[in-house]
Amino acid sequence: MWRSSNGNLRIDTPHTSIISMPSAQQTIMLDHLKKEAIVVPTPPAAAASSAEGPKMPAGVVPPAPPRVQDLGKSMIEGHEVEGKRYTLPPLPMPPAPQPPKLPPMPGMPKLPQSGKPPQPPKLPQPTVTELWTSVKLKTPVLTKVSTSAGEQTTYCKPTSTDEPHPSLFEIPPGYKLKKP
Repeated sequence: MWRSSNGNLRIDTPHTSIISMPSAQQTIMLDHLKKEAIVVPTPPAAAASSAEGPKMPAGVVPPAPPRVQDLGKSMIEGHEVEGKRYTLPPLPMPPAPQPPKLPPMPGMPKLPQSGKPPQPPKLPQPTVTELWTSVKLKTPVLTKVSTSAGEQTTYCKPTSTDEPHPSLFEIPPGYKLKKP
């Protein structure tokens, strides 16, 4: 992954690359196996508007806002990083469905009643995301996400803080341009 000071971003995988260029309002997708490039226009970032957004359906409780905790500055492999912890409270449990009420049927035996009432499901745990971002590169270096399903850690090793060469954000020579 490379990021330039003007906001261009390139992410490589073994067979493809995605180049995002916000100032040019375009994204380039490179297929390295076919030596093809597709240029897709991207709209400018939406400015905050005062228009109302979509409404929540009636009866739906909106989720609580995340709690944000500033973790301060630290160093990861010689790179200054800033940390934040985002805690998203679990969504409220929906009300339990009520069993249907059936009238007694003549001649049908009564079903035996179980001795224990049904147990409520385990309450979901909050989602906690810890994000450490490089101060100079403005990219995430370490991300830890903890949910009731487990924990995932993503580490992006910053190798250089030098400005990447402009050719990294261009279609390589010999690639055929395809329409999106």
